[in-house]
Amino acid sequence: MNLRPVRDLSDVAGHHVWRLPAADAVRGLRALWWSVGPAGELAVMLVHRRYLTRSRCPGGWVGWRPEVPFTGELVTTTGQEERRLLVKNIRMWPTHLALLPESRFVLVNGRTRRMQAEESWRPNAVVFSSSGTPEAEFCVGDDIPVLVTDAHGSIWTAYGDEGIYGGHPESGDGLAGWNTQGRAVWAPEGRLPGHLLEGCTASTENDQVWLVWYGAVSPSGTYLTRITPTTGEVSSFVSPVALPDGFAVRGNRAIFTRRDHCKRTIELIRAVFDDAAWTVTSRCRLRVPGRIVLRCGQGRDGFLWLRTGNTWVRIAA
Repeated sequence: MNLRPVRDLSDVAGHHVWRLPAADAVRGLRALWWSVGPAGELAVMLVHRRYLTRSRCPGGWVGWRPEVPFTGELVTTTGQEERRLLVKNIRMWPTHLALLPESRFVLVNGRTRRMQAEESWRPNAVVFSSSGTPEAEFCVGDDIPVLVTDAHGSIWTAYGDEGIYGGHPESGDGLAGWNTQGRAVWAPEGRLPGHLLEGCTASTENDQVWLVWYGAVSPSGTYLTRITPTTGEVSSFVSPVALPDGFAVRGNRAIFTRRDHCKRTIELIRAVFDDAAWTVTSRCRLRVPGRIVLRCGQGRDGFLWLRTGNTWVRIAA
């Protein structure tokens, strides 16, 4: 299929949702970690420039690193409503933000390490109350490129090769589910078609969680694993798109994105499921408002949310 440029988000059933206000940028605030909740609410953590140092690699917003402790401002947008919460004395360097029921949230650092002379691992996840107070801290594994929460508050993770081969018990399985007390509540238990090497992205649809991953041993390739937490059912399908950055599903339709790193374009792919396999139906190249970098996409209930620089857009599957 030929890739043809699409210049308007409306051409692909997409639209702008939120942009970092100019007043916040002038105040020195930077938009860092972000997530979409099960109710479709967008959450973005802002941090003042005085707390931050810049890394040349990776580029974009993921290159900012806070000096701890620091203060953040959590902005949550639902439709035309915007709420702001000041979160003080954050004593960790997060790489992921995820929303929980009752306006709670969790910050996670994707890396951890084993404590010296102990069998335990250093905590890398902190659950915060709706008022921004820490409630619990625990470890959810090591080397986490993908993290998402479901409608009931469980935390789902997909790991990278250093986590899978690094000795952490749950990371070694490649995928895991956690409760907000830090207990692993789900593991693949041999129900995957291959052994993971790297998590790619994630999505949810109603009560189901989809984790997208790449396996480097036979059978190699990219897979879509659907988990139904209430029943424990697990199904995996060969992905029609290799190593996507974003994925969302609505019934038998899906949408994928692959980034042109640090550019203002993405490849947008649509696919359908025929009760046996996913098949690509269309491809296009889409211009977006800002540069696309790592951790740019998240799927929720048939919509793919994309961070493009300091602008968030949503595209329907």
